Amino acid sequence: TFFNVFNSVTNGGKTTLAEKLKNMLPNCDIISQDDFFKPESEVETDERGFKLYDVLDALYMDEMVTSIHNWMKSPASSGVVTEEPQKTCDPLKNVYILIVEGFLLYNYEPLNKLWNRRYFLTLPYEECKRRRSTRVYQPADTPGYFDGHVWPMYLKYKNELEENASMQVDYLDGTKSQEELLSYVYSDIIKELNKLRE
Repeated sequence: TFFNVFNSVTNGGKTTLAEKLKNMLPNCDIISQDDFFKPESEVETDERGFKLYDVLDALYMDEMVTSIHNWMKSPASSGVVTEEPQKTCDPLKNVYILIVEGFLLYNYEPLNKLWNRRYFLTLPYEECKRRRSTRVYQPADTPGYFDGHVWPMYLKYKNELEENASMQVDYLDGTKSQEELLSYVYSDIIKELNKLRE
């Protein structure tokens, strides 16, 4: 069993990258943190009226932990892709790979010791805001939400990671092409699998 985890600023490209990797790797499954958001009625609102979605309390993290542990117990029965991938590679035979993708993963202690590789996709402010403006959210972003909540929480979280000297995170430039990012991460996974086999 091998675990990769993708963390990213909002609209950093983690979901697209994870899906493309799944198609290249055999016996690969994805668990997305976005699937564990609490309903809007259970998400706290601050004094400005902003719904606080970019914090761990907005998520059913205990359910996410359970899903990951259930996958670990029986990866072969989890509905993973078992057919030949687009690219075959000897070190991947008989290995089950789980990609976990989300925006708040590395500061959640119950999961943090599981990860073999940690990737963090970053974006500069203007590009992140531009991408976010092209997406439709339910509930929709209120005026000032990106600057008042989303971006500050991203900076806070990223600073916490950078100050944690024991945390090994591979920071990736989210402005690079998907092809370049995919090539890098795929090669990195293969190298890591070879190390684990040695």
